[in-house]
Amino acid sequence: MISMRLLFVADGRSPIALNWIEYFVQTGHEVHLVSTFNFAPDLAFASLHIVPVAFSSFRSREMGEIRGISSKRSLLRLIPVGLRTSIRQWLGPITLQGASRRLAKIIRDIQPDLVHAMRIPYEGMTAALALEDQRGLPLIISVWGNDFTLHAASTARMGRLTHQAMSRADALHTDCQRDARLAIQWGYDPEKPVRVLPGSGGVKLDVFSPGDRAQDSLPDDTLMVTNPRGLRAYVRNDTFFKAIPLAIRENPRIRFLCTAMQAEPEAERWLKVLEIENWVTLLPLLQHADMAPLFRRSQIIVSPSEHDGTPNTLLEAMACGCFPVAGDLESIREWIVPGVNGLLFNPSDPADLAQAILVASNQPDLRKAAQEYNTRLVANKAEYRQVLDQALSFYLEVLASRPAYG
Repeated sequence: MISMRLLFVADGRSPIALNWIEYFVQTGHEVHLVSTFNFAPDLAFASLHIVPVAFSSFRSREMGEIRGISSKRSLLRLIPVGLRTSIRQWLGPITLQGASRRLAKIIRDIQPDLVHAMRIPYEGMTAALALEDQRGLPLIISVWGNDFTLHAASTARMGRLTHQAMSRADALHTDCQRDARLAIQWGYDPEKPVRVLPGSGGVKLDVFSPGDRAQDSLPDDTLMVTNPRGLRAYVRNDTFFKAIPLAIRENPRIRFLCTAMQAEPEAERWLKVLEIENWVTLLPLLQHADMAPLFRRSQIIVSPSEHDGTPNTLLEAMACGCFPVAGDLESIREWIVPGVNGLLFNPSDPADLAQAILVASNQPDLRKAAQEYNTRLVANKAEYRQVLDQALSFYLEVLASRPAYG
């Protein structure tokens, strides 16, 4: 096997990024990581560097903290997550020049075979600036689900930086066909290679698979609905929480679990205002593997996002047998056929979401058929090893065509 020297630019706290990178560490490649956030690594990197961007050194994890970082409530939690995102979109770009100079020096010192930036803002933007004068070194950029639809058009400067990143990229990884199409509109050369693969490298089926429902003290006829998306600017948790009283009015046996929302003032406020505390449990941010028993405990997963690619939690929940109820987006329709293996709803309409939850809760035969369909679908299209074997082939393809980038 060809051994490569790889440099990743990513948020080192992210389970999505780490799931992908882990494969290349375990298969014997020399893996260097430049993380835009401080974190405590579990993987044996050849080197680890912290290069903050967009004020990441001052910013607490929006959904809590893991991997040894303090979980104390941050003052930032008092600021609505949408406002936090807007502030970063306006002010974050001013930090990129300094970060790119630091990254350029690290790249010169390491001399990697290729650089892979995992996400456009702000990792891909920083890498594109750092490699502006190194056209011979291939740059792969991963597009995450809201990079184009939420961030790119948020400000004129974000638009220019997105276009600059796409113009510099030598190869592109997206997690949905939609973003492969949108990339061209944002300056990506359609003659350059693109690979569409799940963003986290797929689903580890030895962890995420159907199993017996966990024992708890709830009645046997209780239906568990899990929202695993946390508080994010592109997730319509207002729609989600407003749908709960509508759903429990028709079926009071439904209970709701919300990950990464414990001690979050925004979530606590919704429970109090809507008087739904008895039906909703706010959970902390869970370790990645701990999501599997939660999904097995649940019958339904809700993904109320209005900007998305292929959510990794959605695939993992489907692999565990959860019935998916997701926002009706072009990217989601690449995985879900409404009425066959899931249901879709208008992310801005609480009544539409409540109706979808009720349909799913009242039709066990539909849920059973969808479980069989989805476990096959994930195994065939998103199994971890198969996906990352394809990613490895993609890297080798990019390296083989390296002279064309010189």
